[in-house]
Amino acid sequence: MDINRAKQIVSSPSEIDVSYNGVSVWIDRIHDNEKLATVHLRHSLEERSEVDISELKEEKIEIQ
Repeated sequence: MDINRAKQIVSSPSEIDVSYNGVSVWIDRIHDNEKLATVHLRHSLEERSEVDISELKEEKIEIQ
């Protein structure tokens, strides 16, 4: 993911599915260096990690 899309997701009122290493996460914040983001697992607010934004993936919803 690029930095601009990550910032859009963080500021969006909509819930946008994002994954890190195949696991669904929520982006808490983008760091000032704009290379790292703090994320947490969607169902666990307790465990937070700093990850490289380029490793985040937006999950596309398939409409059938």
